[in-house]
Amino acid sequence: MSTIVVFGGTGYTGGNIVREAASRDHQVIAVSRSEPQEPVPGVRYEVGTVEDVAPRVVPGADVVVAALSPRGDMAGRLVDAYDEVARLSATAGARYVQIGGFSSLRPAPDQPRFVEGEIPEPYRAEALEGEATRVLLAERAPDELDWVFVSPAGGYGSFAPGERTGAYRVGGEIALFDADGESNISGADFALAIVDEIEQPTHHREHIGIAY
Repeated sequence: MSTIVVFGGTGYTGGNIVREAASRDHQVIAVSRSEPQEPVPGVRYEVGTVEDVAPRVVPGADVVVAALSPRGDMAGRLVDAYDEVARLSATAGARYVQIGGFSSLRPAPDQPRFVEGEIPEPYRAEALEGEATRVLLAERAPDELDWVFVSPAGGYGSFAPGERTGAYRVGGEIALFDADGESNISGADFALAIVDEIEQPTHHREHIGIAY
């Protein structure tokens, strides 16, 4: 059993990861800016800003999952917040799993990342900030930090929650598509993949993608 701290633990991605980890009897601490609407039994909830809560909860963690979104009062603050969480994780010797976006992936080897192309204006700022958090890890992560940056499929999100199938594929920084050219993953199966990676660490200091 591991102690897993999930930042953004009441959001769509973080909430699914919290439920999956708790169902496997891990000790889970969910950090969020608001109280959970549907608390998961056995989960410890810490409400407050990243800056206030992280120094309290990261030192005792085995694994830290960063699943915040650059929206609302976090817009423009994600890089600095993750920089601090990554630093604390390195000091604590905790594995660090950071959730990014699909646009940080590449369509093919040696091709620019999706975020370097045309992103619709309503999503552009969020995509750029998410990519900046990947660059933070790739270029500035402490040498001792065991990190993995995870991008979900293109059709992933609360707008298409899907169902748990128990199946998923893990790729590198090249986007995964199915035989019909679709890129999807349900919230439950994405969480399944994350907790599987926590329990059986396979990827270290690299960018991976998860899809069907």
